[in-house]
Amino acid sequence: MVTLNKIYTRTGDGGKTRLASGAPVSKTDLRVEAYGAVDELNAVIGLARLNSGQNDRIDAMLGRIQNELFDLGADLATPLEPAPKWEALRIIATQVERLESEIDWMNESLKPLDSFILSGGSPLSAHLHLARTVCRRAEREAIRLMESGEPVNPDAIRYLNRLSDHLFCAARRANANGAADILWKPGATR
Repeated sequence: MVTLNKIYTRTGDGGKTRLASGAPVSKTDLRVEAYGAVDELNAVIGLARLNSGQNDRIDAMLGRIQNELFDLGADLATPLEPAPKWEALRIIATQVERLESEIDWMNESLKPLDSFILSGGSPLSAHLHLARTVCRRAEREAIRLMESGEPVNPDAIRYLNRLSDHLFCAARRANANGAADILWKPGATR
């Protein structure tokens, strides 16, 4: 477990931070960008949960996802190579599969789409759409890290990819099962 008894250390004043391995890196390092985007996503989901109201099942899923995002941040903050001397916390396939199962459940009651959706409708839906876009950025940052030659846990990338779909379906559920979705009308203002 983590013990935080001192919040500021001044070690970051020079633009550096440390990975979970203890290795010093720039605060603009691709790995830091990736887990920083995951941290931002977690905060946006926290805002969404303020509006979850009567959506108990969605709120429970989001609460679990927030915890898993801390796991994901730990995963991304711990390089695969060299292998750490401890058992690193990693996202695993069953976490991705659970997201898929929840997507299937949410999608059962949603009518098929015949247009793209604009963010809005209910406050919960709007916040979930914001979370979805931040999730896509976190996914891009993790892929950018991987494409730079740094090994990244493939389940971490799969998790982010699936989570954005999960947040999309949850946003539609929060809009009266899609009935209150705001549909894009191509060229409507020409």
